[in-house]
Amino acid sequence: EVLLVESGGGSVQAGGSLRLSCTASGFTFDDYAIAWFRQAPGKEREGVSCLNTEDGRTFYADSVSGRFTISSDNAKNTVYLQMNNLNPEDTAVYYCAADAGGVGSRLAFMPRAYDIWGQGTRVTVSS
Repeated sequence: EVLLVESGGGSVQAGGSLRLSCTASGFTFDDYAIAWFRQAPGKEREGVSCLNTEDGRTFYADSVSGRFTISSDNAKNTVYLQMNNLNPEDTAVYYCAADAGGVGSRLAFMPRAYDIWGQGTRVTVSS
């Protein structure tokens, strides 16, 4: 069975940090695009960051650029999202998603480009 499992969410105060993990089972991360999306209450799902595991290209939403860092440990089949200087606007359920073959900038933050999704992990940032 193909699965993505997120972990690392929680509650922090503004200015704090969290590291989310996304671990795959049933497939390996070779030549995949792994993305983080988030969805806040009453809002659409939005792309946060994406990593192509084949060439290491990364993409970041403007709202998180400079604060969030995506990385991977292919030996552990895990992608991480280091989130620093969090603010209340970052409060959301964070999902990781995977697509075979990698993506370019045009598709990196399109949910329909991804066919494997995790169940989400909640991040709450208080002011």
